[in-house]
Parts: sequence; structure tokens; C-alpha cells
Amino acid sequence: METQTLYQNAIKFATAKHEEKSQKVKGTELPYVVHLSNVAMEILIAAPATENFNLDFAIQVALLHDTLEDTQTEFSELESEFGSDVANAVNALSKNKAVPKADQMNDSIARTKKLQPEVWAIKLADRITNLQPPPQNWSDEKRLKYQEQARIILSELGSGNSFLAKRLAIKIEEYGNYISK
Repeated sequence: METQTLYQNAIKFATAKHEEKSQKVKGTELPYVVHLSNVAMEILIAAPATENFNLDFAIQVALLHDTLEDTQTEFSELESEFGSDVANAVNALSKNKAVPKADQMNDSIARTKKLQPEVWAIKLADRITNLQPPPQNWSDEKRLKYQEQARIILSELGSGNSFLAKRLAIKIEEYGNYISK
């Protein structure tokens, strides 16, 4: 199947799932599909700069990366629609709610590290995209914690994609502008 068709199938599926919950980009009135397409855009730009990058796999995972965590989508449904590799990647990128909240990010990183470098790239792209102006109601403490989490993601997964690692490092520093000095 062509990359464009894979993209269209994944974005239609993800959009429908996120719209069931009327999900918006945090701190905005933008539909959640904007976040998903921004993550996919990071992957599309990084792919030509990355040797042996499986764009067909990565673009689907990028668009679907929040469906298990944030919607009513079941793993089996994702697996049936997009295959085991995509479903397993989305699962690794999702917080395991059975794990204590304080450990969820590290758990997800550990599961991500067991998979293809494209999955690492999606985690990097997701955090790049999330390092936009934070919601107004976030305290400086929360903003600092989010920036620190981004540093951990970069440290743990940056070697999986040097192009996106450089982008994330820049975004982490720029995010400091949203924190009171």
C-alpha cells in the first residue's frame, strides 16, 4: 500500500476515535487531529534525513500513537486494522495505567526501547510537538517537570534518531521561555 493511503487510513481512524471524546489539543480549542498531524509531519521531515527509516510503519504509528491511551480503542481493534507491529508500537508509546503515575513515563520509555528506532523517533516527535506554549493554567512547577521529562526522553531515546534529537534539544531550550525566571 502507498504511504499516502496508509496515512489517510490511519488519520481517519485516529480522528474518529479522538472525536468520540471531543478531544482537543491541550490548552486550545483545536481538534486533537492537529497534534497527530504535527507528530506525523515531524516524522515525514525526519525520514529522508534518517538512514533505513521505515516511513510506512512510522507514519501509521505517529498518527495512532495516542489511540490506546486516550480513546476507547482496544489493542485487538488496532491490531486488526493496522497489524501487530503497529499495535505493539502504539502500546509501547502508551502509558500503562496499571503502573503508578510517577513511573508511567519511564515504563513507556523502557517498552519503547525494545522496539524499532522508528518508535523511538515517534516518542521524540511527540515531545517536540508537545513543547508548544503550555496551557495557561499550568504552574511553573508543572512546566519545569514537563521540561525535565523532555530531557529524560532525549537522554534515553535521542540515539534512535539524531535528526529529531537535535530538534528536541532546541525545543527543550525554547520551552524555558514559558517558565518564570
